[in-house]
Amino acid sequence: MAAAFTGLALSSPSLLTQAVVSDRRFRRRSAASVVRMTLVGEEKKTYTLTKSEEAFKAAKELMPGGVNSPVRAFKSVGGQPIIIDSVKGSHMWDIDGNEYIDYVGSWGPAIIGHADDEVLAALAETMKKGTSFGAPCLLENVLAEMVISAVPSIEMVRFVNSGTEACMGVLRLARAFTGREKIIKFEGCYHGHADPFLVKAGSGVATLGLPDSPGVPKAATYTTLTSPYNDISTVESLFETNKGEIAAVILEPVVGNAGFIPPTPEFLSFIRKVTKDNGALLIFDEVMTGFRLSYGGAQEYFGMTPDLTTLGKIIGGGLPVGAYGGRREIMELVAPAGPMYQAGTLSGNPLAMTAGIHTLKRLKQPGTYEYLNKITGELVQGIVDAGKKAGHAISGGYINGMFGFFFTDGPVYNFEDAKKSDTAKFGKFYRAMLEEGVYFAPSQFEAGFTSLAHTHEDIQQTIAAADKVFKTL
Repeated sequence: MAAAFTGLALSSPSLLTQAVVSDRRFRRRSAASVVRMTLVGEEKKTYTLTKSEEAFKAAKELMPGGVNSPVRAFKSVGGQPIIIDSVKGSHMWDIDGNEYIDYVGSWGPAIIGHADDEVLAALAETMKKGTSFGAPCLLENVLAEMVISAVPSIEMVRFVNSGTEACMGVLRLARAFTGREKIIKFEGCYHGHADPFLVKAGSGVATLGLPDSPGVPKAATYTTLTSPYNDISTVESLFETNKGEIAAVILEPVVGNAGFIPPTPEFLSFIRKVTKDNGALLIFDEVMTGFRLSYGGAQEYFGMTPDLTTLGKIIGGGLPVGAYGGRREIMELVAPAGPMYQAGTLSGNPLAMTAGIHTLKRLKQPGTYEYLNKITGELVQGIVDAGKKAGHAISGGYINGMFGFFFTDGPVYNFEDAKKSDTAKFGKFYRAMLEEGVYFAPSQFEAGFTSLAHTHEDIQQTIAAADKVFKTL
């Protein structure tokens, strides 16, 4: 909004009814003002509320904050969320008819593109047999075999319904196997909203600037130890002062919930060694990175095999899913094979299994990750170059289909570094890019995603939009 409406803050209905403009170049609905304008020739028209604004106003009376997941509420970028009507390929449309190039991809699952025709056709066939059995189905075997053959650490797998559920299960399993209670997690890493993980968590907690969540009892978190990401000395100290008490170290092998933050090579090597030396398990939370950084996930990409792994997002092809898996001797503790109890009514749902199977089939085709690497590299380099050319502090990075950029010079090694970003400027950039038809994650502290459906034209259009926007910030 800054370029078209300098000095005018459109943030309330009373102001909306007064605002008039004559810039006929403005053709997209603004997330900051949540209004749409129509122009006839040079005649000035008054703003009116959009369908998105009306729908969100109603939603706030029905759901806490008007959303079912906090980051969707646009709290950190200003304005209000756009309400999506449909998606296809690399694009999405809101209920007002505005079109966007999408770099959120349903927060990661849409790696082959939204509403893929082959996946939709397979789902249609599966639905003819029913949507949920509450009993074993052959599709579970098929997807399990695909996951086990792809992910180096997984010899057995248990399907669940979300990434949060997967992390809850894997934590209980690690404690059951080791007979210990304490865990180490890293500041800014998000492993779902279970009580033990909501300590210095990233994702929506960081986006909203919330403290460790109210409602979480101290008893649920006193066994959770934390360290900055990429910080070897702190982890060494934690193991030294908690000898024989640490069950596991859990981490995002590439942080995506505090923005895109890759590990240093020595950090991953150290974590693998220190866990082995101390009889603790290493857990890779690959809900985000699994099948995205490579077909075998981050562990294949980095050549580092953990003891246990959590998965989600991509393995459900856009339907609700999660999974955890690892060495057979560990997984055989899970009920009914062993005494560690975990269950789920919709686990192994035939629709999620079908979508996952057909998504993974597509990802296994030659050239998949080379293409993702090429277009993502072009995107990030183009955005960073445009920002620097306009005199802004900006840094960024990517690995294949996952990327991020920070409004700080960098480098960014951990969440403390990420918090040096100019979040106010990011908010302005975000809203202006929406006006240009580009949809990024509505938080400085979230990674972005590309898909096989993104084209060279999508990338060039995005870079051109960024170049234009940076000149106005």
